[in-house]
Amino acid sequence: MFSTYLNPKKHLKTPTIFLFLFKKIAPFNFHQCKCYSHQSLPLPTANSLHAKAIKDGSFQNLDVANHLINVYGKSKNVSHARKLFDEMSQRDVRTWTILVSTFARVGSNGIVLELFEDMQNEGIKPNQFTLSSVLKCCSSLSEPRIGKGVHGWILRNGVAFDVVLENSLLDFYVKCEDFGSAKWLFELMEERNSVTWNIMIDAHLDIGDVYKAVDLFRRLSFKDVSSWNTIINGLMRKGFERSALELLYEMIKNGIVLNEVTFSIALVLVSLLMDLELGKQIHGRMLTLGIEVDGFIKNSLIDMYCKCGKMKMALKVFEKMDMGFGRKENSIEEIVSWSSIISGLVLDGQLEDAFKTFTSMICKEIEVDIFTVTSIISACANSGVLELGQQVHALIQKIGHKVDAYLGSSLIDMYAKCGNLDDAQMIFKQTNDMNVVLLTSMISSCALHGQGSEALRLFEFLTSEGITPNEVTFIGVLTACSHAGLVEEGCRYFRLMKEVYGIKPGVEHFTCMVDLYGRAGELNEMRKFIHENGIYHMSAVWRSFLSSCRLHKDVEMAEWVSEKLVHLEPLDAGPYILLSNICATKQRWEAAAEVRSLMQSRGVKKHPGQSWIQIKNQDVEEEQGEMLLGFHSEKLATAYGIISTTSQTPIRIMKNLRVCNDS
Repeated sequence: MFSTYLNPKKHLKTPTIFLFLFKKIAPFNFHQCKCYSHQSLPLPTANSLHAKAIKDGSFQNLDVANHLINVYGKSKNVSHARKLFDEMSQRDVRTWTILVSTFARVGSNGIVLELFEDMQNEGIKPNQFTLSSVLKCCSSLSEPRIGKGVHGWILRNGVAFDVVLENSLLDFYVKCEDFGSAKWLFELMEERNSVTWNIMIDAHLDIGDVYKAVDLFRRLSFKDVSSWNTIINGLMRKGFERSALELLYEMIKNGIVLNEVTFSIALVLVSLLMDLELGKQIHGRMLTLGIEVDGFIKNSLIDMYCKCGKMKMALKVFEKMDMGFGRKENSIEEIVSWSSIISGLVLDGQLEDAFKTFTSMICKEIEVDIFTVTSIISACANSGVLELGQQVHALIQKIGHKVDAYLGSSLIDMYAKCGNLDDAQMIFKQTNDMNVVLLTSMISSCALHGQGSEALRLFEFLTSEGITPNEVTFIGVLTACSHAGLVEEGCRYFRLMKEVYGIKPGVEHFTCMVDLYGRAGELNEMRKFIHENGIYHMSAVWRSFLSSCRLHKDVEMAEWVSEKLVHLEPLDAGPYILLSNICATKQRWEAAAEVRSLMQSRGVKKHPGQSWIQIKNQDVEEEQGEMLLGFHSEKLATAYGIISTTSQTPIRIMKNLRVCNDS
């Protein structure tokens, strides 16, 4: 009966059963309980084992003591393992190796290196397992000098290489970016297993040699699930999503059993491709196999549905997941699930629901990570809700999140879009982590507020610091030139972007340039610019052109531009409205009526303009919704703000369309 319990293949399921054995059997036979050193036990159970060994004297047996250290080590009770190690009167190579692997497992790399030196000083020769743990720590520390020293020690002392030790050494050279040594070692290895090949495949992917990585994968005679996961994930990370998808299909066709890692990779791949149908198929297979219970995979599911724009499905998965968490848990899976759903709501434009979910997260005392606050700050910026943005900023300071360049840029963007440039500049000055993201955000903020000279000064500072501007930086710079009427400077920066930094202009860059010419009244130059750059197909460019025609009351040019724009977007109300307004401005009432009639006959509907201000969580568009359609909405919002707030209270108006000329 007892032999059944003590069979290593039939591990005890609860500490209670183990303690039952402990009480009934005397003396306790530790040699039959080696199975316990291969599983994690609660600390009280491990302590009971230890106490029993001391009481019956079996602790003096080196094999028993080694097993006890291993029990503590597998349970990550490193302090108890070290104390027991120090109390041992005799120690062999296995004792040292167990302790070294224990500290390596918890990431105490410095202690591992100290133990490696101490065991040599005591005359104990490390074995392959000891050396594998030491090399793993050298990889984690990115210490090529120490790792090469260990390699030299192995060669000098004639330690026999096995595939595990060689793989550890190979992984060390790859992690330390000594790819030449890694290739040299790989070619010398007589025995290679799937781990060997996976290390080299991943190494080639890391340096961007995708074709070599695929070639190595094809050369691999036995491809296990880990090999498939490595190549698919690597191709995906390097931007070869379609190639990764083809290999995923091939993996399924070859009958490879997908594991949890495969499903997670597949869901991320679907998110990048925004292939909803494939995502549903993967979800269906997960349900069939019963793999959905894993928290990490559920988060991948939430992210996939969010990225594919299916928020109802994402919320359904999230709600089921949230019900499974204990209120005091705050596990990584729980934190990520809340962060993912809030980010999804923000990306989908459901800002009010994002705010409500964030409030619920705070009320439930879920730990708020930096990704969540970045998402909610973005929502505040997009909706112009300054007060909530300020509260989130205060929460960041209370929690103690470091305001790095990315979080800082989000705060700068939020304050600038909410009309508070002074606070945006304060955040910029307080952030020490200066990089292109932070500077670009500040340049764009200055451009938004019409401070062109300051924006250009920041750009010159950026280049003087050796920071390379990106395409977004130049959008901010060109916008600043446009708003400040700096035509020559704008043209110079446009050339600089192409010729010096090799950035290919996109729609937004071309639109900024057209807007630059348009604000300066150079309509013919604008027309010439469109012709020279061959951008007739970009509707955003023509919309900017048409707005300039309205600004300068050029009806003839406006009619020509409208024809181009209507041809590109026949159901967009914007061109019709702008042309009609231009005709009305020139008192060409019949022409204006004809444009409106044409718009009606084609079934084109104008989206009504709206303005809103937030007063104690109420919006003017909710209070005066019907009136907004008959009057200038920003005037109504201003009036509503004046009668609803105390004197000297700032009134911030948000609009879904541009501000009317005569407001």
